[in-house]
Amino acid sequence: MHDTVWFEIQGVPAVSIASSEFKDAAATQASMLGMEEAQCVFVPHPIQDATDAEMQAKADECVEAVVAALTN
Repeated sequence: MHDTVWFEIQGVPAVSIASSEFKDAAATQASMLGMEEAQCVFVPHPIQDATDAEMQAKADECVEAVVAALTN
């Protein structure tokens, strides 16, 4: 979330991508960094033990949401 906020402050559209397990943490960090509207897209948890194919599927599933977050 820190990087997303930093890029947004610089005028560069940015979006964080995180595991759904971290929704509350992302919202808290965005608020504490003074940017509640920071964009974040969440993928299904867990990711640490996902295979390459499972990670590719998660990426494929969220790409439209990432593009939408960057262009809205």
